[in-house]
Amino acid sequence: AVDPPDVGVEIRSDLARWADGNSERTARVKIAFAVGTPWDPMRVLDRYELLFEAGLVGEADTASTGHGVELGKDHRRIVATALGRLRGKLTYRPVIFEVMPEEFTLTDLQTAVEAIIGVQLHKQNFRRTIDRGRLVEPSGGFSTLTGGRPAAMYRFRSDVVSERPRPGFPLPRP
Repeated sequence: AVDPPDVGVEIRSDLARWADGNSERTARVKIAFAVGTPWDPMRVLDRYELLFEAGLVGEADTASTGHGVELGKDHRRIVATALGRLRGKLTYRPVIFEVMPEEFTLTDLQTAVEAIIGVQLHKQNFRRTIDRGRLVEPSGGFSTLTGGRPAAMYRFRSDVVSERPRPGFPLPRP
């Protein structure tokens, strides 16, 4: 299971005030923001739409309470949709390696995956997942930028695309 990111006390209280005992609204908040339910990183657009409906985020020419950065037109919705689709695509295509340099450390790879899915992953579990998936291979190089012992460098195994139909990164599921 993945722990949900902390959405902050202010947003939680604003959502609770918006739901105000309405069972349908309360259920939507619980599912979208993992209140007593497992966190689902794919629900980006659901969370945005709920925050928009609650008046906590806005689009151009709409009022909001000022959470987040104001974006023009429907750009916030476009970004939420794109992020949700990218998170979903990670599970069946090795798209993460399209944003990685040719050679990288496993820490660099984990940091990139965490940035996209929006949650921190357990280091050993992440490395086990990478090993089991045979997505990378050692390049033979080492990085001395770690501040300690040099870290082994890896590269994407492009053969993995022809070896199996869904060579993506298995995200932690709720």
